[in-house]
Amino acid sequence: MQRRTFIALSATGPLSACGFALRRPPALPFKRIALSGFAARSPLADELRRTLSATVQVVEAPSQAEVLLVALLDTREKTVVASTAAGQVREVQLRVKFNFRAQTPGARVLVPTAELLLTRDMSYNETQALAKEQEEARLYGEMQSDVVSQVLRRLSALKL
Repeated sequence: MQRRTFIALSATGPLSACGFALRRPPALPFKRIALSGFAARSPLADELRRTLSATVQVVEAPSQAEVLLVALLDTREKTVVASTAAGQVREVQLRVKFNFRAQTPGARVLVPTAELLLTRDMSYNETQALAKEQEEARLYGEMQSDVVSQVLRRLSALKL
């Protein structure tokens, strides 16, 4: 029993000294942010609000914010990239496109208009339509999380 405990403790010792830490959201150089330009039920806006509220206060009125994140374009697209001679779809491409800018309430541009475009290819089979629909939803969710982390990294580099 003592030997197992010793082996377990000796294995975890180097891990504690390696600098390992869970990933945290980046530190933002402001305290209040407002989101504008998003559709009423935008999943991207919802995830941005959730993620931002962990580090800063998300306010509704742009006049109360230090930074205003303006969504110019927030789209999801699905296109067919490969099909059989009989016209059956075999591969689709999923795209998430997000154009935005960050500014102060006084309209001073902090981040000029930026475009984030993410694509994923997905095989498709009509006999597995339900599973492919779930895979599509999961891929869109992962791309959305990636967009949120990229936006946060850009916001963390702001010089106010």
